[in-house]
Amino acid sequence: MPYEPPTHRVERSLRATTGAKIIAGVDEVGRGAWAGPVTVCAAITGLRRPPEGLTDSKLLTPKRRTELATELVSWVTAHALGHASPEEIDDLGMTAALRLAAGRALEALPVRPDAVILDGKHDYLGAPWRVRTVIKGDQSCVAVSAASVIAKVQRDKMMAELGIDHAHFDFAANVGYPSPVHRAALEEWGPTPHHRLSWAYLDALPRWRHLKKARTWVEGSVPEIEGQLGFDF
Repeated sequence: MPYEPPTHRVERSLRATTGAKIIAGVDEVGRGAWAGPVTVCAAITGLRRPPEGLTDSKLLTPKRRTELATELVSWVTAHALGHASPEEIDDLGMTAALRLAAGRALEALPVRPDAVILDGKHDYLGAPWRVRTVIKGDQSCVAVSAASVIAKVQRDKMMAELGIDHAHFDFAANVGYPSPVHRAALEEWGPTPHHRLSWAYLDALPRWRHLKKARTWVEGSVPEIEGQLGFDF
């Protein structure tokens, strides 16, 4: 299916309206998985022409995505990954876990961005980062698209490695997301150390329901993220 390639339009707008010179694109993967971390990539690309075929990672075949990720790692000016573990997701909730992972990725960059383009509608980052959210930014913004592809390929690789010791779960194929094989393995073997134990899937597993962690947080009621509305973008 044809798609419009991403552009530097948002990056150019941020440069013109805020004076930002170093702009990072940020995207996450693993938000809806039952197992594994949530992974965030921050990528800085400048205004150079991107590799051919760059787009949202979900629109690419696994083979092409892997090839493109290898190319992007050398092409981007800088990139870094941040993760929040299943335990952190259970303890903090997804919103706060995303903030933690994204902060780790941004802090790991060799240079500090002046502004961040965040894929999606909601700013889960907040202060001290200057954030512009862009719906479907992983399709429309070069830096976010690059972050999307790198994050997806790296997390998929992590899940395949975790699956070596848990062959019944087929993590190499489902990368921690729901699938018939994953569901059947949970019913038979119960959750692994890599599963999120506050997730609702455990409610449907009578043998393992006792392992479910009670949430001490309510999604959407985590402490306010300071500065969400503090920048005139």
